[in-house]
Amino acid sequence: MVQANGSRLALSKHEGAGNDFLVVVAPDGRAPLDDAQVRILCDRHRGIGADGVITVGPGSGGADLSMVLRNADGREAEMSGNGMRCLAQAAVLAGLVTPPRFTVATAAGVKTVDYELGSTGTDRASVDMGEVTLGADQPQQFGDRRARQVDVGNPHLVLFGPDPAEVDVAVIGPRLEAVHPDGINVEFIALGPEPDELVLRVWERGVGETLACGTGSCAAAAAARSWGLVGDIVRVHNPGGPLDVTLGRKDGDPVALAGPVRKVADVVVDLALLVVTP
Repeated sequence: MVQANGSRLALSKHEGAGNDFLVVVAPDGRAPLDDAQVRILCDRHRGIGADGVITVGPGSGGADLSMVLRNADGREAEMSGNGMRCLAQAAVLAGLVTPPRFTVATAAGVKTVDYELGSTGTDRASVDMGEVTLGADQPQQFGDRRARQVDVGNPHLVLFGPDPAEVDVAVIGPRLEAVHPDGINVEFIALGPEPDELVLRVWERGVGETLACGTGSCAAAAAARSWGLVGDIVRVHNPGGPLDVTLGRKDGDPVALAGPVRKVADVVVDLALLVVTP
């Protein structure tokens, strides 16, 4: 739980399938960090290192909690499934909510979290991700793969084709992101080792390649089902570990994302040290 004491700020770090976040619990709902400080904190060489910073505030609109998510580049994002699970663990440990179920207001709407306590510090959370909207199929744009845009409260471009391990994500990802004025998350997927499984690598806007993406896994599962590749329950193998997606029976039905979440550390930061270095 965050307690600001002069220039000192306490945060906690959590990860879900390798997607890691710094979480600030702010009882007054005010994010105590500016964009530049977020960028420094998320820097894996000059800061602590994370894919983003989440501020947990009091609930609004009937929700138990509120969430403000900022990517590693400091910009605010609408939603993160893995970030939501990290937020959930921080809120449970801070005593703000009690399992098994609570709600969180996000920029993409109010989300419901079902939370299961574990015995070794790793818990499990399932998030109601709301509606997933499929864009038009775009096979004409890429000769070696199928493509379509998917909205999961934030924008995605899903590409199905060759083994993602062979894709130069660091080159192709930012090129595709740059085509869209507000950026876009890009998922490279292929069929997994078993039926109803996918293998995924992701380029996240404002972050870069990450070990996992919750909304990206939902987008990948929805696009793959639309192409007849998987059924309603899909295991998505992210580089950081598997995530489980349950799709509604028809387009527009709510989608659920489930996976592990683990607390990594408590962190105390001297805000005076969060300065840009040459």
